[in-house]
Amino acid sequence: MKSKLSRIAAATIAASAMVLTAGPSAHAQVAQDRVPTFAEFKAATFQDVGGQYVVNGDEVIADTQALRDYYDRMVAKPKSSQENGLVVNTVGGVDDKWSASQARNLTYCVSTAFGSDYNAVVSAMSQGAGIWESASSGVNFIYVPSADSNCTVSNNSVLFSVEPTNTNQYIARAFFPSTSDSQRNVLVNSTSLQNSGSWTPGNILGHELGHALGFRHEHTRPEAGTCFEDNNWRPLTPYDSASIMHYPQCNGSSADLSFTATDGDGVRAIYGG
Repeated sequence: MKSKLSRIAAATIAASAMVLTAGPSAHAQVAQDRVPTFAEFKAATFQDVGGQYVVNGDEVIADTQALRDYYDRMVAKPKSSQENGLVVNTVGGVDDKWSASQARNLTYCVSTAFGSDYNAVVSAMSQGAGIWESASSGVNFIYVPSADSNCTVSNNSVLFSVEPTNTNQYIARAFFPSTSDSQRNVLVNSTSLQNSGSWTPGNILGHELGHALGFRHEHTRPEAGTCFEDNNWRPLTPYDSASIMHYPQCNGSSADLSFTATDGDGVRAIYGG
C-alpha cells in the first residue's frame, strides 16, 4: 500500500483523470514524493458545464473557491484514522444526507433532449432508483414525466434533473444532498451509458444515485489501497470491495457494479429499513 502522502499526491492530480469507464483507469502520472500545488490540481481538473469542476470521476465542485476548499481539506492531516465504511459524505463533520421527508420525495425529470436515447435513459433511471428503494423504505425516487420537456436545473417542479452531455470525461456524474439547487443534476453521456460492457445502464445510474443519496466512493477507504480521495466521510459498514460505489478499476472485486448486501446495510443505516 502506498504511503498516505503518496496517495494524496496521486489523488490530487488523478482525481480528474479517473473516470467511470469500463476497463483500466487512466491515472495521470505524478511524482510520488510531493503533494501537487493547487495550481497543478486545478489545471488537471476537468471543468464541466456552468463552470463546475468534476473530481473523483463523477462528483461535482461548484466553483474555483469551492475547489480550493476541497483541495485544502484533501491535503490537510486527518483528525483521526478511519478504517471502516459504505461511507457517507460529510460536510463540516456532519452527515450529508436528506431529511426523512425529503428522502421519500426525491423527484426528478429526464430531458427529452436525449432524443432517440430518451426511453433508454428513463428505463435506466427507473432501474437505478429501484436498487436503492428496494433496500430501504425510507428512500423514494419519484419520476415526474410532465417536467421532461423543460428538464433543467431551473425547473422547480422537481428536486433534480437528468440531462444529456457530450463530454467523454465520464459516462455520468451526479451531486450530493448538500449541492446547491442550481447544480442538482445528473449528466449522462447516453451513448457511453449503453455501451459500457458488463456495466449495465441501470447499475451505472444506480451508482450515481448513490451519490445523490450522500454516499461516497467506497475506494476512498484505506483498505482499497488506491484511488484515495479525501477523509470527508463517515463509515457505515465494513469495507466492501464489491460495492456499487466502488470503481472496479480501483481494486474493486465486482465486474458489473452490482448492488450488494453491504450496500443495503449502509443505506438502511442512514435512511432506515
